[in-house]
Amino acid sequence: MGQAEFGRSKLGFRRRDFELDKLSPRFDVSADSIEIIRSPTEFYETLKAKISKAQRRVYLSTLYIGKTEHELIDTIRKALKSNPELKVSILTDALRGTREAPGPSCASLLASLIRDFGPERVEVRMYHTPNLTGIRKAILPKRINEGWGLQHMKLYGVDDEIIMSGANLSDDYFTNRQDRYHVFKSMDITDYFYRVYRTTCDLSYRVLPSDQEASGFVLDWPSQNVQPAPLSDPKGYIASATKVLQPLVTSFPKAAVSEKHGDTHVYPLLQLTPLLKPDTSTELPALTGILRKLGTPEFAGSKWMFTAGYFNMTAEVRQLLLASKPASATVVAASPWANGFYGSKGVSGLLPAAYTHLSRRFLDAVAQAGLSNRIAVKEWRKGTVNTPGGWTYHAKGIWITLPGQQNPSISLVGSSNYTKRSYSLDLEANTMIVTSNPDLQRRLGEEEKWLQQYATTVTRDDYAKTERRVGLHVRIAMWIVTLVGGAL
Repeated sequence: MGQAEFGRSKLGFRRRDFELDKLSPRFDVSADSIEIIRSPTEFYETLKAKISKAQRRVYLSTLYIGKTEHELIDTIRKALKSNPELKVSILTDALRGTREAPGPSCASLLASLIRDFGPERVEVRMYHTPNLTGIRKAILPKRINEGWGLQHMKLYGVDDEIIMSGANLSDDYFTNRQDRYHVFKSMDITDYFYRVYRTTCDLSYRVLPSDQEASGFVLDWPSQNVQPAPLSDPKGYIASATKVLQPLVTSFPKAAVSEKHGDTHVYPLLQLTPLLKPDTSTELPALTGILRKLGTPEFAGSKWMFTAGYFNMTAEVRQLLLASKPASATVVAASPWANGFYGSKGVSGLLPAAYTHLSRRFLDAVAQAGLSNRIAVKEWRKGTVNTPGGWTYHAKGIWITLPGQQNPSISLVGSSNYTKRSYSLDLEANTMIVTSNPDLQRRLGEEEKWLQQYATTVTRDDYAKTERRVGLHVRIAMWIVTLVGGAL
């Protein structure tokens, strides 16, 4: 049997073994149609270059666009001017996107595009969670109300290509905040995520410019939207959302499944828990299913790397990672000095210490399982946040190297932080790559390595040092956030 033939049969065996085809559409692509971007600057320049050359469509789903991102907006503006056929659609979160209003905000910045080019060519939508309404919405401070659910999908589609990432669209994500960025040069994949995107827009408020409002914009609920609106009837909204989203998640029409045969499979995975009753989301079942398989004798000797900017994996994910008993494994988390909340005021300023507390608990669990010689925890730090040369760490994902292989053949990339809120409160979009292609495996392995370039192994003794001890006030803050319905 030739090497290429063996690779295909081996890949087919692994795919059936993990049963991913029962969960998600599958797109068969060539490995060279996936590009892995390394740095925030390269991500920004790539995004601008693709927008500048866009022919038909630009759709951008993000948590927020920074209120001072005039260069990015100018890039979109120039693309619209140079190509009358181009249409642009942008989806953000309503809570984050209007937080600074009536001052300059994401919403007011984007409203200027609609004012210049009209709603026929530029659409701006903002998703509002159905979990935050009424009295709770009225009394909660803006800085913490996001704990009840966000539009967190990062989908950057231009014509027939899409960038899957965990990065938002603001200056730090373009300069000194490390994330992951995979470009999929596939019309089928881009079209699939556009259907998910379009349906979410129809479940979101529309932004329109307004000269009467001090903020410069209004949010309205178009009659063409899925009805009712989340703030007027949350339960009715969820029921209607389930009807329109469930077919995208659970049924795989031929148009959504690639007929091409390649050495690489891409599975789009969605976590839309707040909008699905019953919950038929696919990301958590896919992740936990694969981790369970790693714990079976057939996969003994596998290796993995897990990373998340905010170290707060669910208890189930933690248990499955430990139960996999890897030959070797690494968890990479942000150092407190590379955490985006470092130095913040109020409760959010306590979060870096809270994540430290959770890292320490994970290391304790590793030790109790007798895996300290196999599983290492590393903290990523490049300078100190908010000081010259200081970076933050926001990457998230998992890489799996199967027995007998040198590099990963499975990787998950996207918006999810693998936390309780990712699986209960936020909207998340991810892709799982399964490949037998040696070059793509090598590139995934290189991605693993460069994300550890500024990561240092930490031990239980390190966490016992005075400066790393977590005070009672942090534990109380964690308890309060959970008690009132939010999640880290």
